Amino acid sequence: MTERRLDRSGGQPLWKQLQQDLVRRLRAGEFDDVFPGELALVEDYQVSRHTVRQALTKLRADGLIVAERGRQPRVATSPEIRQPMGALYSLFSSVEASGLTQHSVVRALDIRADGVIAARLDLEASIPLLYLERLRFAGDEPLALDRVWLPASIAAPLLDADFTHTSLYNELAASTGLRLDHGREDIRAVVPTPAERTLLRCPPEAAAFSINRQGSSQNRPVEWRHTLVRGDRFALSAEFSANTGYRLTTGAVTHAGA
Repeated sequence: MTERRLDRSGGQPLWKQLQQDLVRRLRAGEFDDVFPGELALVEDYQVSRHTVRQALTKLRADGLIVAERGRQPRVATSPEIRQPMGALYSLFSSVEASGLTQHSVVRALDIRADGVIAARLDLEASIPLLYLERLRFAGDEPLALDRVWLPASIAAPLLDADFTHTSLYNELAASTGLRLDHGREDIRAVVPTPAERTLLRCPPEAAAFSINRQGSSQNRPVEWRHTLVRGDRFALSAEFSANTGYRLTTGAVTHAGA
């Protein structure tokens, strides 16, 4: 094995140089098949095991590798779609921004009554609701199972929409002139049911995000949505700093479309 040279003049700690070189090699795809173990790195870089462990600790903290006790480190699987929190976001746009093609299989599009959902929209239990259920794909793999209810008095024109490759909010604005301007989400991690795991093609070890959203327009609730998203393909992010504290990333509502 060829020795990889580090600068031993004392200008920068060896562990930091090692960490930076490993990041470079990670991004170049050198470790796509296997990540070297501690002893291999000791021999390769001619450094102590302590130095190697310091570098690996930083890689773990940055989420670049996974290292469990008694097991060789491996490259962490990065989510393909990352969505900022605090924005009335578009799953459609997030998928396309990641470079993946987005399409949906429409499982249901009809008018029905649902007393529980109607109550969440501050409506009478018998009020007709438009119901849309889609299996949403990012690339060739399923990403999310999406179910949404809207008052039929507003959303009935959507019965004629083709949701195989379009966003709900864009269709809603085009057909009715209605734009959502406010929303609230509750997000939790769940273990998919066997049926959901099969439908989403989830790996056996993958959890999912369960997202409930109430969307409003001009202080009126008009949308209730439940989305089950594969946790191995999707991540949520926010920003914080010592000066400003925790800051949710926001986006332009006029560009939102789910």
